[in-house]
Amino acid sequence: MENCLFCKIARHEIPSTIVYEDEDIIAFNDINPVAPIHILIIPKKHMVSTNDITPDDVDLIGRMFTVIKTLAAEKGISETGYRVITNCGPDSGQEVAHLHFHLIGGRTLGRLVSSQP
Repeated sequence: MENCLFCKIARHEIPSTIVYEDEDIIAFNDINPVAPIHILIIPKKHMVSTNDITPDDVDLIGRMFTVIKTLAAEKGISETGYRVITNCGPDSGQEVAHLHFHLIGGRTLGRLVSSQP
């Protein structure tokens, strides 16, 4: 998509600190990290959210998780733990309308869900 921020990063039109790239996937450091390790992993193919994933995308999404696993190991957080998050739509807090996974770690992360009923 022409005006999509993440598509522009994938096309190298906007500078970013790229930590992984292949023909289908690019990963780069988040410019507003919430933890010492905060990497965004995106498909170069424009998809708005998980709602756009089709059966044809199964291999791509699986490879994205392999990249996440590899990056976690390279960053030294695979043993201590990390979080993988994706948001889907405005109520979830999705700010960029391009499917992306956040790899977050490098410190103890708080609980996402309250134990209250």
